[in-house]
Amino acid sequence: MFTAAQLLDKINNHILDIRINRTPKGLYDPIEYILSLGGKRIRPVLMLMAYNLYKQNVNAIYGPATGLEVYHNYTLLHDDLMDRADVRRGKPTVHKVWNDNTAILSGDAMLVLAYQYMTDSAPEHLKEVMELFSLTALEICEGQQMDMEFESRNDVAEEEYVEMIRLKTAVLLAAGLKIGAILAGASTEDADHLYHFGMNIGVAFQLQDDLLDVYGDPVLFGKNTGGDILCNKKTYMLIKALQRADNEQRTALDRWLTAEAYQPAEKIEAVTELYNQLDIRAVCENKMREYYTLAMNSLDAVSVVEEKKQELKNMMKQLMYRKI
Repeated sequence: MFTAAQLLDKINNHILDIRINRTPKGLYDPIEYILSLGGKRIRPVLMLMAYNLYKQNVNAIYGPATGLEVYHNYTLLHDDLMDRADVRRGKPTVHKVWNDNTAILSGDAMLVLAYQYMTDSAPEHLKEVMELFSLTALEICEGQQMDMEFESRNDVAEEEYVEMIRLKTAVLLAAGLKIGAILAGASTEDADHLYHFGMNIGVAFQLQDDLLDVYGDPVLFGKNTGGDILCNKKTYMLIKALQRADNEQRTALDRWLTAEAYQPAEKIEAVTELYNQLDIRAVCENKMREYYTLAMNSLDAVSVVEEKKQELKNMMKQLMYRKI
């Protein structure tokens, strides 16, 4: 069994060695650029970890694992453009280094490359892998559309938000784990348990991200906190605050949500104080623990010896209690 750190080194070295020997370079340079920025590589590492529960030769699935990471970075490239984000992992985003049209076209090329890498799967599993990957890609688009539609609504329900983050974030983690299991020849039951493990961890992961945007240490978090507050993003925390607020607190929240002229620091401080009054941090942490428990139950049901599952449990704890 490999540790998560060892698997991260392996897939990181593999991805960073990728050179696309096609032209024009203006299409492919942005792809190599965004892949060179690194990142946590959580999705391919989880795929390798699931495979490693059953088999040792993890290099056999570097292709599909790379495809998953290329796909994830494709979504980030387009997300950055849609959000007009200037920085990704401490470096200028693709549309800032090049331009909007390049970001769109290079992103499209990344999607095609992701499918090409994913087809490097064992022939006997190829159809099942590609059906799951294609469904996952479609679900992520659905989640992104929901997120966009939430921008113009102040009546987003908790259930809607959880469904959105399930689609936008969790399904790719879940798919990575299930594909790893499928390629290793795991039973259908084990593959499904690992899928549900990833789904629940993915929801908890996004809830933690919401929490860190308000309460994280900017130095550790890697960006300024309060960004979600400033853009009125319909996070779990805002939804619960609107739900729990009394008349006076609701009036204050509504005022900040509709304000057009304000000092950013003042808005962040005021909304955070309302969250504190409503104990929203604890509410969010409790919801995270619910999904953590569901994930643990799914992992416990996987029929491999306990020692082999320890690395996944360690990874789960790291994702749950991360500071970045």
